Formats: sequence, structure tokens, C-alpha cells
Amino acid sequence: MTVAFWCVLIAILLPYVCTVITRFGGGKFGLRENHDPRAFLDGLEGFGKRAHSAQLNGFEVAPAFAAAVIIAHIAGTASLVTINVLAVLFITSRLLYIICYLADWAILRTLVWSVGMALIAAFFFASI
Repeated sequence: MTVAFWCVLIAILLPYVCTVITRFGGGKFGLRENHDPRAFLDGLEGFGKRAHSAQLNGFEVAPAFAAAVIIAHIAGTASLVTINVLAVLFITSRLLYIICYLADWAILRTLVWSVGMALIAAFFFASI
């Protein structure tokens, strides 16, 4: 199992870290809210809403990252070191993205998101 494959698992799990932050970070989530969590999420504002948005973005980007890692491995033209470094950089960008989202640093968040997307593209260019 390569470092890049472990990074795919991390990318899959990172949105759930945001789920925990969303539900318990604001101190408002209890058993009553668990009966209708979507209504709870619809009513969020501020920090909780940003955590939920970061969660959704994580679910959106994880498949593209997983595909890029798998394709890079299958193509076999990029070195394993390159693939692993790109994967670790992507996970780092996702962690920074979550921090930026939670801190409400919108411009920096967009820049970090752009870096993450460029890293996904880099898997393909490294495999040419």
C-alpha cells in the first residue's frame, strides 16, 4: 500500500472530521437534532455552517483525488515518489482549506482550494 493510497483514505475521512466539528463544535447538537439532522444543518449559521460547507466540499473533491491517484498508479509513468509527494501535498492543502473555511478566511480559502485542484491536475501531467 503506497503513501498515496493512504492519502486517499484520509481524503475520504476528512469530511467526517468536519461533520464532528459541525455537530458538536457549536454545542447545539443533541439527541433531538439527530432525529432530523438535515433540518438542523439547514438552520446553521456562522462557524457551524462553514464547517458543514467544508464537509460538503470534501465529499465533492475526494472522488477526483482518488481517481487521480489511481490513474497515476495505473499509468505507471510517474515515479512513486512523485505520486506520494503530490498526495501528501493534496492532503496538506485540504487541511489548510478546512482551517481557512472555519476561520472564515475566504480569499485564502479560495487560493488553497485552487492549489488543491492544481495538485489533482498534476497527477495527470506527471503521468504523461
